[in-house]
Amino acid sequence: MAIKEHRLIFKNIDVEGYTNDIACYEKNGGYADLKKAIGMKPEEICSEVMDSGVRGRGGAGFPAGMKWKFLDRKSGKPIYLVCNADESEPGTFKDRQIIHKDPHQLIEGMMIAAYAIQAKLAFIYIRGEFFEGARILERAIEEAREKGYLGDDILGSGYSCDILIHRGAGAYICGEETGLIESLEGKRPYPRIKPPYFPAALGLYQCPTIVNNVETLCDVKHVVNMGGKAFSEIGTPGNTGTRIWCVSGHVQKPGYYEFPCAALTLGELIYDVCGGLLPGRSLKAVIPGGSSSKVLRADERFTGKLKDGSEFDWGIEDIPMDFDSLMAAGSMSGSGGVIVMDDTTDMVEALANINSFYAHESCGQCTPCREGVQWMKKVTGRMSRGEARMEDVELLRSIAGQIEGRTICAFGEAASWPVQSFLAKFNDEFVAKAKQQAERNAGSEAPQALETTLI
Repeated sequence: MAIKEHRLIFKNIDVEGYTNDIACYEKNGGYADLKKAIGMKPEEICSEVMDSGVRGRGGAGFPAGMKWKFLDRKSGKPIYLVCNADESEPGTFKDRQIIHKDPHQLIEGMMIAAYAIQAKLAFIYIRGEFFEGARILERAIEEAREKGYLGDDILGSGYSCDILIHRGAGAYICGEETGLIESLEGKRPYPRIKPPYFPAALGLYQCPTIVNNVETLCDVKHVVNMGGKAFSEIGTPGNTGTRIWCVSGHVQKPGYYEFPCAALTLGELIYDVCGGLLPGRSLKAVIPGGSSSKVLRADERFTGKLKDGSEFDWGIEDIPMDFDSLMAAGSMSGSGGVIVMDDTTDMVEALANINSFYAHESCGQCTPCREGVQWMKKVTGRMSRGEARMEDVELLRSIAGQIEGRTICAFGEAASWPVQSFLAKFNDEFVAKAKQQAERNAGSEAPQALETTLI
């Protein structure tokens, strides 16, 4: 029997007859939480968000209330709110569902957050490829403005704030908040050095700025609706609220699913919710949080201690789906993109595909990343073409190790972790392929390609 979802953010999404216009949204209780929030003091909302324990849903999982607390409110500069709608992590497709099917929920969450931090202007930075999503949001903003939910003197409160849409150019690096801010300012999206450029102090236009993910801002609406304490009782301590999981790969029912954090295990998600693997297949590996998270092998065991001191001994199917458990298992929940791979998957080909993506998306600011990801792409590329050398496996491992921890932003880790984990978990496949190809190439008189000789 399939496990029943607990839809909070997705409560109305895919419901028959529900549309993305403001009339339908208001009919279903829309903007009632904004009206409630406007009647509260801004610091009361911030306190509720802190009490809720809600963590950022964009990848890092940093507590939203804590991020708001770091905001420099004494600088005298304008405060900005930025919604990160640059959903570009491979395997992740939840935010675009909200934007397309329930855009007013995002706008309401943003206006509550903006009022709480006393921002006078807010931005939605949306991925360039989401041209239809941008159009939907533009229409929704106009509808909300006409109703007095944003703009001047919101709901007669004397508080004013507007929302502007900014379309990116389809660069993955703009998912990193300081790279996003640079792009929003009209510059090349080179991430900033932290410190000193923490957005809460020196963000957009060098002013205090809060950057939150689409799903996170929608959670703010529900925190105000039910109160921080009630929200914190969904899920488990440290892993509160619901989480939207985007499941793709070799399952019978891929899609997006919303459950309380830790309410189900990885095995229950794959087999009970998504209908199991394709007929005749067996599970080989899972990437649990988007392509940048470390891969988990199906036949390994995970042992250790959780933050509360309790010991665990899990197989892959036993891992609870929450921030801390996936981290304890050696990976992360990231952006919620669960990629399932069965026994037909060629892990060398899979890594070559991932490396190709990161090589294309590196902004080029840091030398280890700019050169290293291209190098890893070339090595796995030639392995997938049947041109591997015996030393390629250790070469890959060495390159990844020289990227990790040596870049301004986390892109270096995003590119190196897949390589490190694939090699650690499936080393035998890489060695066998390299050995087989090297032996075959040794018997051939064909000269190697120039790029292979150079590297």
